[in-house]
Amino acid sequence: MRIATASLASLSPYSQSGFKTSPREDQEDYDAYEERTWREHLHLDANGFVEVPPMAFMHLMSDAAIFLGTKIPGRRNATYTKRFVSGLLVLEGMNTGVKGEDIESEWLWMPGDGKRGGGSRVKKCYPLIREWKGQMTFHVLDDLITEAVFENTLSQGGSFIGIGRFRPQNRGFYGRFRVDSVSWE
Repeated sequence: MRIATASLASLSPYSQSGFKTSPREDQEDYDAYEERTWREHLHLDANGFVEVPPMAFMHLMSDAAIFLGTKIPGRRNATYTKRFVSGLLVLEGMNTGVKGEDIESEWLWMPGDGKRGGGSRVKKCYPLIREWKGQMTFHVLDDLITEAVFENTLSQGGSFIGIGRFRPQNRGFYGRFRVDSVSWE
């Protein structure tokens, strides 16, 4: 097993859409509820910093491997997709260095049923992190995933897949990042 520690920095804003648990208060209208609870979309660590969940990077890497379709040398038409799905482990989230209390909000006019092109529209409020950076640790369990393949997949994933709400993979442009460096243990 090898451990890759990647230094990442934003190329575009990042927004999260975690599940909100607060119920609406008696006689509270929808806009007031959104205004009161929009910060619940954030994933925060114990110190109140915004954290990118580990599964965001697990999905990013497997989706990037699918997107790239890079073939494993000497294995006919086999690609790295299955290797990234089962041979990579991310145990902790990434601290973005941004305090949850310092985040601005973004109001959007969105489909009420959550489906693109839906009939009814409602206002929704989400957190918006304009700039972020952090260190992400990956445990590479599969020896077929070389350092070069890993670094290319992470870099291309940051450009074409992204993380968070409204990422490129989902026809958005938030959540893009660059890889400043990768160190290996």
